[in-house]
Amino acid sequence: MTTSAVKNNFLPQALVSNLQEVLLSRKAGEGEKSKGADESTEPSSSTSLSDSVEPTSDEDNLKPLVLVTNGDGFESPGLTYLVEALVREGLCNVHVCAPQSDKSVSGHSVTFRETVAASYAEINGATAFEVSGTPADCVSLALSGALFSWSKPLLVISGINKGSSCGHHTIYSGVVAGAREALMSGVPSISISLNWKKDENQDSDFKDAVTVCLPLINAAIRDIQKGVFPKSCLLNIDIPTSPLTNKGFKLTKQSMWRSIPSWQAISANKSVGRFMSNQQSLGMQLAQLSRDASAAGAARRLTTQRKNLEVVESVGVAGKSDSNRSVKYFRLEFLDKEHDDMDDDLDFRALQNGFVAITPLSLSPHIELETQTAASEWISAALHTEQ
Repeated sequence: MTTSAVKNNFLPQALVSNLQEVLLSRKAGEGEKSKGADESTEPSSSTSLSDSVEPTSDEDNLKPLVLVTNGDGFESPGLTYLVEALVREGLCNVHVCAPQSDKSVSGHSVTFRETVAASYAEINGATAFEVSGTPADCVSLALSGALFSWSKPLLVISGINKGSSCGHHTIYSGVVAGAREALMSGVPSISISLNWKKDENQDSDFKDAVTVCLPLINAAIRDIQKGVFPKSCLLNIDIPTSPLTNKGFKLTKQSMWRSIPSWQAISANKSVGRFMSNQQSLGMQLAQLSRDASAAGAARRLTTQRKNLEVVESVGVAGKSDSNRSVKYFRLEFLDKEHDDMDDDLDFRALQNGFVAITPLSLSPHIELETQTAASEWISAALHTEQ
């Protein structure tokens, strides 16, 4: 079956004025009820920041709410084109909570015991925040009720990612982790990736990828409200390199496919000069000093050589200098690997053959057959209805 921003670190002045007016009107109302009421106009600490920026019209309130996140970062074209399309369709109230930088291979890591910043940003008519954390952080924060005034959207969409998320890549994938975090909280979710090839693709291909997957998204929004969307899994969608020439949607199984990790040693001078600023390098060294401090009271000191190379020296427990210990730099790359598994129902094989691969992913392997059956029945019905 074939189918074919401007960022702001602070709230806009107009929104601040609106907030002040609301607070003043609330104060006046409280004053009529109790003359002795507190006249402070400051919002309480329990008020969500998004209270002042979320749409309040009756029409918007009647629409289902969809949360969008991703792994590639807030300014990625995959996120932009997806949000634009959802807003243009007008079927849902779109909220965005996405990492402010590329976290595409962050896996399901979360930020613990460190402060996470969420900055309001304008993106294509949606209520949006960029967050100094991972995709899992973004979804967890959004569903917590601390950032938005709601805590459970109808659907979470994570994507569109630059690069496939087949096989074992689902473990590394930040975009899949965003959808998985939603599933763990009982919210239906979809992750979407484009099988990006550096020498073949361009940013506009994300727009075509949106065109391909939008009917499935609309079907999900409709059927979740009807209670017929699969509840025990997320749907991981991989779109082929040339989206508009795809051979159709295909239900697939997760494969064992993976790229080969390749660590390359980088000289200190090259690393400092090419991959980071002096300030970033200094920050890395200071962070390393903090991590390496031992319970035995070992001391570390940072020295700078010719303003380019920082070397960490270690003082052992006995107080002797270890001149052989220094910072070494490495860079990780993933290399493509040929796989001889010829099962056409596997995710990576279907993607290579030009299909849009839809892989149900559950949190427990014990319900795999049930999950596969439920997802298969829904996908068949959804695509038939959309046609």
